Amino acid sequence: MTKKIYVTDPWLKPYKAAVDARHEHILADRRKLAGDGPLSASVNNHIYYPLHREGDSWVIREWAPNATRIFLIGDCNNWKRTEAYAFSPVGQGNWELRLPSVFLRHGELYKLWIEWPGGGGERLPAYVTRVVQDPETKVFSAQVWDPEPYVWKHRRPGKRPHPLIYECHIGMSSEEEKVAGFDEFRRNVLPRVRALGYNVLQIMALQEHPYYGSFGYQVSNFFALSSRFGTPEEFKALVDEAHKMGIAVIMDIVHSHAVGNENEGLSKLDGHDDLYFYKGGAGYHPAWGTRCFDYGKDEVKYFLLSNCKYWLEEYHLDGFRFDGVTSMLYWDHGLGRDFGSYDAYFDGGVDENAVSYLALANMLIHEINPNAITIAEDVSGMAGLAAPFEAGGVGFDFRMAMGIADHWIKWIKELSDEQWSMGAIWWELTNKRVDEKTVSYAECHDQALVGDKTIIFRLIDKEMYWGMNKGSQNLLVDRGVALHKMIRLVTLATSGGGYLNFMGNEFGHPEWIDFPREGNGWSYKYARRQWSLADNGLLRYGALRDFDSRMIHYVREEKILNSRPVQLYVDEERKVLIFSRGNSIFAFNFNPTASYENFRFAAPEGEYVMAFSSDDPEFDGFSRLQSGERHSTAGGCLSLYLPSRVAIVLKKTL
Repeated sequence: MTKKIYVTDPWLKPYKAAVDARHEHILADRRKLAGDGPLSASVNNHIYYPLHREGDSWVIREWAPNATRIFLIGDCNNWKRTEAYAFSPVGQGNWELRLPSVFLRHGELYKLWIEWPGGGGERLPAYVTRVVQDPETKVFSAQVWDPEPYVWKHRRPGKRPHPLIYECHIGMSSEEEKVAGFDEFRRNVLPRVRALGYNVLQIMALQEHPYYGSFGYQVSNFFALSSRFGTPEEFKALVDEAHKMGIAVIMDIVHSHAVGNENEGLSKLDGHDDLYFYKGGAGYHPAWGTRCFDYGKDEVKYFLLSNCKYWLEEYHLDGFRFDGVTSMLYWDHGLGRDFGSYDAYFDGGVDENAVSYLALANMLIHEINPNAITIAEDVSGMAGLAAPFEAGGVGFDFRMAMGIADHWIKWIKELSDEQWSMGAIWWELTNKRVDEKTVSYAECHDQALVGDKTIIFRLIDKEMYWGMNKGSQNLLVDRGVALHKMIRLVTLATSGGGYLNFMGNEFGHPEWIDFPREGNGWSYKYARRQWSLADNGLLRYGALRDFDSRMIHYVREEKILNSRPVQLYVDEERKVLIFSRGNSIFAFNFNPTASYENFRFAAPEGEYVMAFSSDDPEFDGFSRLQSGERHSTAGGCLSLYLPSRVAIVLKKTL
């Protein structure tokens, strides 16, 4: 029997009644939506509403209870409102249009014209699955999409209990200054991901969004794959190829808010301000300028749940990373709160409707695909978010360990190397809920945005422009390269179940990300990835990439994440941190100048071989260690040579 979260965490005992009440609320919502049957059988709005074929007819439906008339306008009728293309009301706020198949052709553009008391206007269907933008006028229109069905060739890769995630953005994946596409990514980037050893691809910005520079986080059309990257068939080919390589594909799904645009999005679709969104101020996000879903409305829950099902089934995706979960969970969106007490997770500031929706989404996703991955992006640390529903949790498989990246920035930015605390590093990297799994990362896309700095840029700064040549003599670059490797390895080796890296950061991609905008002359210079830096044998970037690949492969091959890290030695004065995990020992000497010969520490009995170190010459080290060296415990201790700014990985052989 699954233990409740207030049994495994004694600090939750005072909140037993609140945990149980939340659990019952979710069950009640589930019964309301699905009765006693499977949730997945009751969630099919993505089949009922969008433009689709039924026999010899085209059928499209729209939920617009405030509408008085609806017309389909487009290439098919010269964008005129005519009775032949008028919808009919069919009850419960739904409207329907049936057309002979010859009335619409593949590739034609269309929109809806919706009238309501006192007004009307052009709108895109809420469930539209294909939207394109006119390159001249920049106007978005729906598009009839009816190609030959894609034939899937490869099965999904199966369960990923310890996801090693390569976070990516299709558009900025090319070295050229442009918007890259699905085919280009499949040909040029996917092989890199496989070579590095990552087993999960997390793709950003897949849902259609009007503003490219929003990084895909201001969604207008939730069921439409962003056409700026290519066609649905091209994306399916990418997913298919990833599956062939044994790489799971998950998407960064945005259900935390919606773009406020009325012509492209859901806002005031039928003239009502609160059709899909909360009434009044609660329907507007004060920091993002976007719309906030009404998670308590059944139609909204069906819309969002169907959205999950659609992406899983239509594109064979293997799960989701839910963006902006903190904003969903709290009425104040978590703005300006420190979440210093468990009270914050159960008081009146929690939107229990949103909690219920997220639990239902997890139920649905795992019902459709038991091997699916669900990850919550939450900074509040809400207890139970990534605990099983049966235990009183919300049901996510993982939560993002978001504080780790913040602490690396803080340590690098505010402290000298001599001030780094080994105990603080260990605490922040391992201080995770025992009953919930997490995805750790040193940096993701957030740390690379303009106005911020990546880890490598914080460490080396302008010296990167002329000091990354292998022949250069630059102490600042030496420090940055050494710490870049150590920071990544210690973050991965202490992770709570999974690890994430953003595209290009594995080799220390220079500078920041800045999408084309008026302030930079609509330039793509910083919205791309310079792969040639790592491929160029004369520069030091390639060694950083190779080290990243070595540590990822090692963790996979040795199943390091199957067990928990165990601290063996912490020395604040000498800046040494050593811990074991599984059959391996990870030893870090963060001291900027001091190396230690015959460094003794207590270790599990046995014989060990040096699997690799950050000082290996292939990783741009100084060759102060011999890879393959063997060490045996004596008197319950190991003795090592620990050079300065070096990480060593020992593998137990006996």
